[in-house]
Amino acid sequence: MTRKYFGTDGIRGRTNTAKLTPEVAMKAGMAAGRIFTRGEHRHRVVIGKDTRLSGYMIESALVSGFTAVGMDVFQFGPLPTPAVAMLTRSLRADLGVMITASHNPFEDNGIKFFGPDGQKLSDAVEMEIEALMAAGLEQGLAPSSRIGRATRIDDSQARYIEFAKRTFPRNLRLDGLRIVIDCANGAAYKVAPAVLWELGADIVTMGVAPDGTNINLDCGSTEPSAMCNKVREVRADFGIALDGDADRVVMADEHGRIIDGDQILALIAKSWSRNEKLKGGGVVGTVMSNAGLDRYLKTLNLSLARSAVGDRYVLEEMARGGFNVGGEQSGHIILSDFSTTGDGLVAALQVLAVLAQENIPASEAAHLYEPLPQVLENVRFKKGSPLDDDKVKSCIESGNAKLGAGGRILVRKSGTEPLIRVMAEGEDEKVVRAVVRQIASAIEEVAA
Repeated sequence: MTRKYFGTDGIRGRTNTAKLTPEVAMKAGMAAGRIFTRGEHRHRVVIGKDTRLSGYMIESALVSGFTAVGMDVFQFGPLPTPAVAMLTRSLRADLGVMITASHNPFEDNGIKFFGPDGQKLSDAVEMEIEALMAAGLEQGLAPSSRIGRATRIDDSQARYIEFAKRTFPRNLRLDGLRIVIDCANGAAYKVAPAVLWELGADIVTMGVAPDGTNINLDCGSTEPSAMCNKVREVRADFGIALDGDADRVVMADEHGRIIDGDQILALIAKSWSRNEKLKGGGVVGTVMSNAGLDRYLKTLNLSLARSAVGDRYVLEEMARGGFNVGGEQSGHIILSDFSTTGDGLVAALQVLAVLAQENIPASEAAHLYEPLPQVLENVRFKKGSPLDDDKVKSCIESGNAKLGAGGRILVRKSGTEPLIRVMAEGEDEKVVRAVVRQIASAIEEVAA
């Protein structure tokens, strides 16, 4: 069966278009509710969301779907994705839902499902949901006496704040550190500053005034230049930029230099290995992870296991190899000792713990290796399969020849947006840039 709604990270698309309407959301809620209604107990689902205008609409539709099949609904309001995953387990819910399009613009939205274990659903379960949505759901409606109730939970943010603080070493404080925190006008706009302030930091906030349409707009982890500039302006010791649902993070040192996901993995691997907390003999990255990370880890006698792009696939590889640290260059950092999904704030706290414990600046702690020149270009397309075109294939073959044995090319469709991502890596940056541009141009010509 072809996947109509689900991509690499739940359902996502432009709101009020075919893929994401109130009807689609209601059907998704009904279908997921039926699948996770097992046993005779009162079943419950928890729902969080980011700050998009369309979140109210989708939330109402989901509530209608879940209550129609007999599930009780607990609504959290704006809350990070990792908080929803954590509270799904903590509240012994049968299902968790996060309404978000992550780093996408406000016009988009999405629905992420979590099972009772706080893990994202498997491909097989997502296909089961799609099959039910297509087959019709009238037979699964609850009798009048079993229709679910909806309740708002007022202390969900406080619960997550306390959880996040507990991941920071008890014997350490952030006193004396000035930290810029950019919340992308998204789901963490209240909880992230509160955690840092309660741990003693002097905080400078950005992206904490959501209006429904400014989420990720010129801010957050996909536009970290604003955070970097603010670090330099206020002479901060550290900068943190989250994305719209706070499951990814990009950081900056005291000079405003970017610390990406690969560098974060290197720092945590070094620290946790030294403290005998690292499991699996290394970390999990993705096919996008820089070769410099691989080379650095080898100097520590640690390995880099690579997965497909997507935090779900990182988690699968972590489980397979017994790893407890994994992540993506884009800033999804998964620390399975604490969370079942990426958590940008918790990852930042692990980096800050190193700064506090060793009393060293971020520039010394977080730039542990020189990355190999790597260039990424996104090409938007409307339809068709440009990667199947002979001209594009020929350009990729030619590029591989130019980069030689020390380089590599990765060309793939995004699972969340209508984009083709062209990445190349090699010893000579000029050659790498030329190769990427040549392939991108060929795709643009075919996709026009």
